[in-house]
Amino acid sequence: MNFLEIEKENINTKYLLVLIAIAYMFSIGVRMIWVYQFNGLDNFMWTDQLMINTNDGYIWGTSALNELTGNFENNPRIMDMFGYATIFFTYLAVKITPFSLDTVMLYMPAVVSSMVVIPIILIARLYKLTLWGFFAALLGSIAWSYYNRTMIGYYDTDMFSAMAPIFILYFLMKTIEYESLDNALYSALAILIYPFLYDAGLSIVYAIGLIYMAYMVVFHRKEEFTYQSIILIAIALLGIPSLIKLVIIGTVYYLLKNKVFPLQQLVIASVIVVIAFLISGNVGGIIWGKFSSYLFRGTEAEGLHFFQVKQTVREAGTIPFSTMANRISGSSLGVIVAFIGYILLVIKHRPFILALPLIGIGLFSLWGGLRFTVYAVPVAAMSAIFLFYVVASYIRNDIAKYIMIIGLTVAMIFPNIIHIIGYKVPTVFTKTEVQTLDKLKTISDSKDYTLAWWDYGYPIWYYSNTNTLIDGGKHNNDNFIISKILTSTSQIQAANLSRLAVETYVNSNYKIVADTIFKNKKENQLNPNIFLEELKKRDYTLPKKTRDVYLYLPNKMLNILPTVTLFSNLDLMTGKQNTRPFFYISRGFKDSVKTINLGNNIIINKQTGEINIGKQKLKVNSFVVTEYNNKGVLQKNIQTVDRNSPINVIFMKNYNQFLVLDQKMYNSLFIQMFALENYDKSLFEPVVLTPLSKVYKLKI
Repeated sequence: MNFLEIEKENINTKYLLVLIAIAYMFSIGVRMIWVYQFNGLDNFMWTDQLMINTNDGYIWGTSALNELTGNFENNPRIMDMFGYATIFFTYLAVKITPFSLDTVMLYMPAVVSSMVVIPIILIARLYKLTLWGFFAALLGSIAWSYYNRTMIGYYDTDMFSAMAPIFILYFLMKTIEYESLDNALYSALAILIYPFLYDAGLSIVYAIGLIYMAYMVVFHRKEEFTYQSIILIAIALLGIPSLIKLVIIGTVYYLLKNKVFPLQQLVIASVIVVIAFLISGNVGGIIWGKFSSYLFRGTEAEGLHFFQVKQTVREAGTIPFSTMANRISGSSLGVIVAFIGYILLVIKHRPFILALPLIGIGLFSLWGGLRFTVYAVPVAAMSAIFLFYVVASYIRNDIAKYIMIIGLTVAMIFPNIIHIIGYKVPTVFTKTEVQTLDKLKTISDSKDYTLAWWDYGYPIWYYSNTNTLIDGGKHNNDNFIISKILTSTSQIQAANLSRLAVETYVNSNYKIVADTIFKNKKENQLNPNIFLEELKKRDYTLPKKTRDVYLYLPNKMLNILPTVTLFSNLDLMTGKQNTRPFFYISRGFKDSVKTINLGNNIIINKQTGEINIGKQKLKVNSFVVTEYNNKGVLQKNIQTVDRNSPINVIFMKNYNQFLVLDQKMYNSLFIQMFALENYDKSLFEPVVLTPLSKVYKLKI
């Protein structure tokens, strides 16, 4: 088609590098906005450095710290640096640069993710439209979703999520355009290293590889090179150890380079290798497993019925079109422009069909959740800017053409910059919270366990060098255990379950706690309801104590306490949820002479001691006011209004927040031990008591 009548640029290597450098520095510079907003705020600093803003980053940070110090040998969940690029490059950066681990963790996401501008510009250069790639790189490197998951402080493998596939896409497209065996080798090597960079996206690389093979067979089936390249690509995709694949690729490349095999043998060999890839890579299982894990959510169908994490994770839920559009391109209009541009792009430059999995998984986010939008961002950026080129091609004056293209590009970038300025993500922990864990590290041993909700698992490792039962990557049936401990109305039960869970977990070679304790089998299955009742007995026989156990109770967990409750507030035999306990937290209340309006139609009458919850009017059971004195000791003023009422109110004065709770939540371990500091002295002893977080040591 001749709809694109715009002069092809002839930009030499020198200017190409300048454009890449400008785009790269633009990407870094935009990400520095967050640093500018937070730098110098003491509450977000630790060891004179801003802390990171993603919980998951601490698994990589702890693993890198273990490589540097060897202090985490008792943690069974530590990752090996030769299995994960994030750890490897972090370790390398700390070793060869003057920067501390905390500094490397903070800035590494921006340094790595911004390299996405390189393949974007190089892909455009394949078609002699380098400036198209430059404009697309400016947009693609900072677009909403890509920025969110690669901003400074978002220290996670996501820094490779979209950057690595675009490099693979570039090499494969270059292989198609130039039909060079060397380019096929580069493509194979890029695919080979991908799992080391970001194994979570392997299904996408499988899809891109399969489309490449199909493309070559459909459009170049009579050419010898087609089958040579398919063999190399398929070998790189084999589900065998990378070192073995590297040796095979090198050997096969040498043989192909010397034209050892005739066309017929190449065809047969390519078919065999592709079949081997499909079988060894479990392609169908991985691709379907990835999609189905986000499409189907619920309790387990067999055995005990545990509540599943994907039922609560926002990233795994369906999203509206506007959210998908904003995250891919910055606006609904922007994503429509991108999709139209992609269609035109495939029509004009057919090899872009290889990018279909990246665009497709972006659309899949409508059903699969937020996390899938990031993959589509770079291709969507290229597609949108390409459409601008198409529109500009109808303008005869070259200067006017580029004024239009630049103007439209700025219009696409603008809403993303506005989002970035307003996206003030705080650090995972504050300085005071880290001080609590740092103190815990001085009194604990690396073999000890700190029990907390999974959100805090990795940071607990990093700052306290203790272990956890659940964390951001291990939250299966074990979540029931922690949920039960934190929300139990019996501190005896919670204490017994804490000791039993840790000792059983350790002695079972770190299998899933709940399966080990409850013996999830149809025959001789222990009824968990009876078992949990037995744990309320003080004389319950526990396994021998081999390590200390701590409970970590942070104030910020109040925000997710209802969600935490879901995991244990059910009958494991049937999966049926029990009546959901009432819990409401208010920080934006309005205090008047007669009433306190807590919002959401919840109003306290000061004169009568009544509380209106919607249309329901009740007496308050207990009204509690907590406040820390000058010595940091919690003071409690408890007024009992009606002992028969199911509703209690706690005003945490120092936090300026109200809690409205029913009896079950009021008597839960978390509320009693964190909000009120009521604990059984025969079972627990306080280790750290601060307004933001509290740590108790298990005495039994």
